Amino acid sequence: MNVPVNYWAILVCGIASMVWGSIYYGPLFGKMYISMMGWDKKSPAEQEAAKKGMMKSYVLSFVGSLVMAYILSHVLAFGTSYMHSEGVSAGLSTGFWMWLGFIAPVTMGDILWGNKTWKFWLLSNAYYLIQLLIFGVILSLWK
Repeated sequence: MNVPVNYWAILVCGIASMVWGSIYYGPLFGKMYISMMGWDKKSPAEQEAAKKGMMKSYVLSFVGSLVMAYILSHVLAFGTSYMHSEGVSAGLSTGFWMWLGFIAPVTMGDILWGNKTWKFWLLSNAYYLIQLLIFGVILSLWK
């Protein structure tokens, strides 16, 4: 199946991801996330060293978002042709099922093996779920 890719929509998804992340991990849940990660217990020197590597983290996160949006656009195209659904409901449904089938189970490893709490899992996964829903809406509306 030849899937037409709207690279502008994928770029907008990447930008939306960065905006959503700055809101979610900033004013909404930033203090909670910092505490759960233990970053508030680091020395000032450790905190300063971590800040120096943040640009690389932002760039890699942006690239990861572009890859996620690109793959989601293909899954959405398959779903709309196979399930005969389209529009926002197709975007939301595809985003939800990709989160439930791939993100949620894989990130459970952080809880099971990485000494993180279920509260941390909920905080992180709420971000990913909403991110995929946003991507689904953008990709389904922008053809």
